[in-house]
Amino acid sequence: MNKATYSLAESIKLLPVNIRNSVIRRGGGSEDQERASVVFGNLFLHLHPVRVHLNTLRLGYTLGLGLISFYLLVILIISGILLMFYYIPSIDMAYNSMLDLEFAVSFGVVLRNMHRWAAHAMVAFVFFHMCRVFYTASYKSPREFNWVVGVCLLLLTLFLSFTGYLLPWDQLAFWAITVGTNIVTYVPWIGDELRYLMLGGTEVGQMALLRFYVLHIAVLPMVMAALVGVHFWRIRKDGGLSRPLDN
Repeated sequence: MNKATYSLAESIKLLPVNIRNSVIRRGGGSEDQERASVVFGNLFLHLHPVRVHLNTLRLGYTLGLGLISFYLLVILIISGILLMFYYIPSIDMAYNSMLDLEFAVSFGVVLRNMHRWAAHAMVAFVFFHMCRVFYTASYKSPREFNWVVGVCLLLLTLFLSFTGYLLPWDQLAFWAITVGTNIVTYVPWIGDELRYLMLGGTEVGQMALLRFYVLHIAVLPMVMAALVGVHFWRIRKDGGLSRPLDN
């Protein structure tokens, strides 16, 4: 009886360990091999190189612009998810959703302004980050590919800002998107088709709002997350952060 009770207690005690081992399967090697397996499979231990140059830690060189841009992206993701609970992508309800956020939802105006100003700041800091990389010649070998990824991230940041501009559905947003999409028509040969594809029609309406909403909350963020992962991976593979060539 006692033996059975002891076995049951031990089983309950080892249940979390058994569940973890069933999800993360390791074993069959020595203790050193087990430790190596943990290190090799840990994302956070591979986020930065084993060794970094002292100059890469100087705030006056990098200015922390890349990390600031990443932190702003995290703020935008969190605040954007919270805003999705209150926003209705309809031309009849979108503007009322903004009014509800300002006057009916607790701390709604803080949440909306946090998302808005973080978006403006991210455009500025990503641009400054690109300028810093170019000014310090950090785009040269072996970082040419990561420079291209950075340019794509800058364009994605601008596209995210542009698609989010229409969502409040006020006069400023309506005419800004109208002018912006009219500029697209000047693209040679395919300008009119591009504008029609962006708006889902010939004018800014419900189809345009729905397309901009889907691009803003789903398509462009997924592409952004994938490229940010590649960007960090290339920093790791290219020997860490760039540094002055003469130091």
